Amino acid sequence: MKQIKRAFKIHRIFVVQELKRMMEYKGDFIVGIIGFLLAQISNLLFLWIIFTKVPSLMGWSLNEVVFIYGFSLVPKGIDHLFFDNLWAVGHYIVRKGDFDRYLTRPINTLFHVMAEKLQIDAFGELLTGVALIIVTLPQLSVEWSVLKVILALISVPFATLIYTGIKTCTASVAFWSKRSGSIIYMFYMTNEFAKYPATIYNTVVRNIITYVIPFALTSYFPALYILKGENPLFNIGMTVLAGSALMALGAVIWHFGTRAYESAGS
Repeated sequence: MKQIKRAFKIHRIFVVQELKRMMEYKGDFIVGIIGFLLAQISNLLFLWIIFTKVPSLMGWSLNEVVFIYGFSLVPKGIDHLFFDNLWAVGHYIVRKGDFDRYLTRPINTLFHVMAEKLQIDAFGELLTGVALIIVTLPQLSVEWSVLKVILALISVPFATLIYTGIKTCTASVAFWSKRSGSIIYMFYMTNEFAKYPATIYNTVVRNIITYVIPFALTSYFPALYILKGENPLFNIGMTVLAGSALMALGAVIWHFGTRAYESAGS
């Protein structure tokens, strides 16, 4: 219990420091959010152009596709906000020997890395995702129930764990290879497929983003339950299972990676 309290006390210190940094560099914060919003606007404009030519996309309306798009940004944004420091592990922290400093403090090294930094430009993702959900929901005939609200809320943190678990697994490779940034990028960028209904892809791609690198479980399948009420056991249950399993696997690989870690300066 004392270790947990100490860990969260250190986490609060990191958060306060990061918020102070955000206030000192307001320009970077604003530019980051504006840049992200412009990128999303261009993607949404592309969707709108497509739907001016076709009435639906594999049976999905424009509002439904935009809802899935928005929903995909929420867990991604949460992961980006709180756990983006894992990219630094893959790029340079291990390679330069900077991981030594994480070993000197009496808290779990994985928690330490995750808690050390807030990525403030993630607010752009979160704001965009929430805005798209709010705008599209009134246009959709969603039958709400207490169970559906609960399951929808449950899906978000576990969808976030899918992102974080994949980053943890791939970042941990750096403990053996010294650098794994390209591996993180290769796996992580598959999340672009999660912004759209999985049914628009061929069978191979659909199976990969569902069962191998399961980013479809972060958006499409939870949205399928929310919008159409279909199969909550699979659509929400698989998200919970995949998020838990990937995060547990990441923690195991990280543990063995830290045992294999050798301080290096080059």
